[in-house]
Amino acid sequence: MSARDVGTALSRLVAFTSAVDWADIPDDVRKRAALVLCDDLAAMIAARAEPEVIALQDGVAKSSGAAEATVFNARGHRFDRYSAALANGCAGDWAELDEGYRRVICHAGVYCLPALLAEAEADGQTTQEVLRALVIGYETVARVARAFTFPNLVLHPHGSLAAVGAAAAVSALRRLPVDVTIGAISSAATMVLPGPYTHPIQGSLVRNVWPGIAAQTGLRAADWSAMGIRGLPSALHDVYADAFGTSANPVELYDGLGKSWAISDGYHKVFACCQYGHATIEATMKLLDQVPVERVVGIHLDTHEKARLMDNPDPDTTIAAKFSIQHIAATAAVHGHGGAEAFSSDTLHVPEIATLRHKVSTAPFEPLPEWPNDRPTRVTWTLDDGTTLSETVMSARGGPDLPFTPDEIRNKIHGIIGPPYPAMGGIIDALLDLDDTALSRRWDETVRAMATS
Repeated sequence: MSARDVGTALSRLVAFTSAVDWADIPDDVRKRAALVLCDDLAAMIAARAEPEVIALQDGVAKSSGAAEATVFNARGHRFDRYSAALANGCAGDWAELDEGYRRVICHAGVYCLPALLAEAEADGQTTQEVLRALVIGYETVARVARAFTFPNLVLHPHGSLAAVGAAAAVSALRRLPVDVTIGAISSAATMVLPGPYTHPIQGSLVRNVWPGIAAQTGLRAADWSAMGIRGLPSALHDVYADAFGTSANPVELYDGLGKSWAISDGYHKVFACCQYGHATIEATMKLLDQVPVERVVGIHLDTHEKARLMDNPDPDTTIAAKFSIQHIAATAAVHGHGGAEAFSSDTLHVPEIATLRHKVSTAPFEPLPEWPNDRPTRVTWTLDDGTTLSETVMSARGGPDLPFTPDEIRNKIHGIIGPPYPAMGGIIDALLDLDDTALSRRWDETVRAMATS
């Protein structure tokens, strides 16, 4: 497909999304949008005590302009919208508890929300408008991710996609004209980050800041496009296909618009690590119901390629631990779960976990099924008497095929937000219930109510 075809496809997509109003969005999609907003907001809050996040946000505070938008760190910070988007965006993926898009590699919610929430608070937009813009931004960046697929895990989507999601969401919130929105998305595509996928696996914390940088970029792209500073309509093809070497299928940008919504294909996490290892954790928890971890002398994983690429038996940072299949298997066995405690910095140096990490071997899961069972794992434990036990999980819970119940995610959110923001729980419940009063309230007023102790 040519660059011209991609430009035409993008025009079709934006012509549709620019005409979408709240009344056009089905009720189940609205509920999904509220769940994504609340879940990703909780993910931002979950990172508030990380020392690097504290240092980063304190540094941003020194250069921030007039206070326009809240930083969700329970420390009373309010920055200019660009700085707030940066600060919240860097926190959004830090704890690895943010929502993701299941059909391709894309965390569309955290690509849209840091810029979107900062813009909405600064501009006095209603919560309903925030959710509408989230649906549109999510739809746009997820379709871009589907239209341009990488043959392997070379570039991390947080770098290569997030600015596009931010630009699309902010453009939708501002209700920019079609040509300006196309320009903003195209400009953002030329300013994405070529973040290597090896970086999180090898422990580089710079990966966590990519969504924050992209949130700022998306805001600026929308600003500048309105001034006439725009990328070419062919930019998506020029960057992703020509420069990054993806395959291109522009039909994905417009096929089925309005019939299915990308945000409905998202997944949620209760385990604080890369989703590629969630099946390993679930299978491990099943094994722990049968024997104690003290009897384990060897761990073997038959698993999918994306999990096998997370090969780092000696992670030295929390991000490396969250992207180490050896640590995922070992810490889940010791802790009996995959929550935040299992991936804290302390776990990097626990002798029992370190020993188990070096007893983990991997092999391909064969034959590999089609989606949604394309990320399976069989965990086999060798016990101290030479016998073996195995458990297989074909698809981890949380995706559209095996979703968590609304109450499970609601409880997860409440568990995170309760201690730092006691008043936030009731407001979150009203948003999740799509309460008319909550939806019609301005987002800046909602945020102030959330932060009231």
